[in-house]
Amino acid sequence: MAGAITCDRAPVADGRRRTPLIVTEDVDLLDDLLRLCAAAGARPEVHHGVPEHRGSWESAPLVLIGDDAVERVRGVARRRGVVLVGRDQDDSGVWQRAVEIGADHVLMLPDGEQWLMDRIADVAEGVGRPALTVGVIGGRGGAGASSLACALAVTSAKAGRRTLLVDADPLGGGLDVLLGGEVAEGMRWPAFAESRGRVAGGALEESLPELHALRVLSWDRGDTVSVPPEAVRAVLAAARRRGGAVVVDLPRRVDEGAAEALAQLDLGLLVVPPELRAVAAAKRVASGVGMVLRDLRVVVGPARGGSDGALDPEEVARLLGLPLAGELPVDRALLAGQDGGLPPGGAARGPLSRFCAAFWERVPVVAAEGGGA
Repeated sequence: MAGAITCDRAPVADGRRRTPLIVTEDVDLLDDLLRLCAAAGARPEVHHGVPEHRGSWESAPLVLIGDDAVERVRGVARRRGVVLVGRDQDDSGVWQRAVEIGADHVLMLPDGEQWLMDRIADVAEGVGRPALTVGVIGGRGGAGASSLACALAVTSAKAGRRTLLVDADPLGGGLDVLLGGEVAEGMRWPAFAESRGRVAGGALEESLPELHALRVLSWDRGDTVSVPPEAVRAVLAAARRRGGAVVVDLPRRVDEGAAEALAQLDLGLLVVPPELRAVAAAKRVASGVGMVLRDLRVVVGPARGGSDGALDPEEVARLLGLPLAGELPVDRALLAGQDGGLPPGGAARGPLSRFCAAFWERVPVVAAEGGGA
């Protein structure tokens, strides 16, 4: 059974407890609830009835009441975030008992296990506002999308936001390489190929390489060139739950995995050089991306060989039928900076860094509690 429940979701830094409260004397039911709590990374407080210390009842972000304990909690102060948990699918009286104790939701095991584990994980992680998730995709090969994705992530992290950079292009060579961290310790995409359902956001973040004050999920140098779309969905959902900003470098070909990534974006940036052939190629990319992503904007990149014969940025946007998000400046120090270990966007006064900083100012992100990655 599914339904909505309003939980008291405490921010990370406010000092409030995130321990679920379980009230039951049913040993088998308790075993199941403890197992779900363990899977969700939560350590619950367990009582046979209403806790003697009423603060536990009032402050718990989620209260799980076994159907056997209804009589023992009847009359206690009403509050949000109460779930009545039972096993008998044919017991029509359970709904009346839920009303009597003010439960927000009735859940029957084992059918509702995944839903309940997700709610427990939510309160354990202190879920708040999801991350602003920005995807970057090249209108053609060599347009500079990967450099822009890295620069956006680097400037976001420098501004003090929790930032995660996701390399969703298995044929792109690896964003960890572009950031100078190809030998950095941490997991890459193949390690998450079997991920399904819910992935713990904190555990994901801690498992990834940390480069330039941000976390990076990239590809290794092995033979794996794809992961199942279910894994992409689970990993990106976990990344978004941590708040701050998530930047995704996307492939130009929209396969099942890319479609899962596109479905979780708040907005997309299509990087297009101001040339007719580039615009023609980008139009095909935009057609495929637009079937999944509603908010797609064009970023006009530098023209090859200078500005002679280059299209006007507004004309590029008009030809593509997309809003113009900006014009990428020529950053002549970019290649030299990378040779010296400086990532794209790493030069505070560089043109690319200034462009990205202005982008984040136009699209504000509420920094996640606790600062950087």
